[in-house]
Amino acid sequence: MAETILILGACGQIGTELSQSLREIHGRDKVIASDIRYGEDTFVKEGPFEIIDATDRDTIVKVIQKHNVSQVYLMAAMLSATAEKHPQKAWDLNMNSLLIILELAKEKLIDTIYWPSSIAVFGPSSPKVNTPQDTIMNPTTVYGMSKLAGEHWCNYYHNKFGVDVRSLRYPGIISWKTKPGGGTTDYAVDIYFKAVEEGKYECFLEENTMLPMMYMKDAIDATINIMEAKSEDIKVRTSYNLAAISFTPEQITAEIKKHIENFEVSYKPDFRQDIANSWPQIIDDSKAREDWNWSHEFDLESMTKEMLKNIQSSMISM
Repeated sequence: MAETILILGACGQIGTELSQSLREIHGRDKVIASDIRYGEDTFVKEGPFEIIDATDRDTIVKVIQKHNVSQVYLMAAMLSATAEKHPQKAWDLNMNSLLIILELAKEKLIDTIYWPSSIAVFGPSSPKVNTPQDTIMNPTTVYGMSKLAGEHWCNYYHNKFGVDVRSLRYPGIISWKTKPGGGTTDYAVDIYFKAVEEGKYECFLEENTMLPMMYMKDAIDATINIMEAKSEDIKVRTSYNLAAISFTPEQITAEIKKHIENFEVSYKPDFRQDIANSWPQIIDDSKAREDWNWSHEFDLESMTKEMLKNIQSSMISM
């Protein structure tokens, strides 16, 4: 029987493109996008859309029953930099939404859950280079703490109640379709837009700050691939390390300058520098590659070409 999918937080950076990709695979009527408010008109009109607060259990249950939903992708979250400004709200959203969905799976209202984690689960004591799947985790942000707690709740519900929940620890995600949403790695999105639109950019991280990153298409492919994998192939029920490329602001600037020679970057580190300093530089995702054959497609050079081409095209068509 064909899956019917509900995406909570569908108007976010990843949720938007994930919704579109899943509709291409399963059909527009089989993917119900939802968020706490309407997104862009064109996206909302692409298929079924529901207004849902991800912490409102009653509304979620009604929508699941209305559409006979079998899979839930819980993409709603408050990201790292924004969460530091609103810690209690971030904790409530990030934790309560997950516990609601886990309970619904325990009660057999849905079959499968996808919930994203993040490299924010690591901390100052975690190895910075080739950060392993299992290592010391001492996150220093509300976002990281909520994701680490969430990973253990996922593992608990799987072991205790047989809940089929799957998760990936996303690195920084880079996309030209959706503007940044309050994450520490968002400079790597904004820098492309500023390069095209203004020819200059003020970076909130130091020039030699190396962080793990990934082009959006690879992130979407990984998300869909782990959900399509056989249950017995998913050996990690906390969250899988996921990686593609790592670079610094200096390196991404040099790559952009191959296409926009006069591009200028200045550096004015803010509170996000401390967050970045606590995170890994290079992630070891060999477990994901072994268990369900994950592999990435884009490196810094090919991603930069795609980003600049698409941003320039979208500006011309406006």
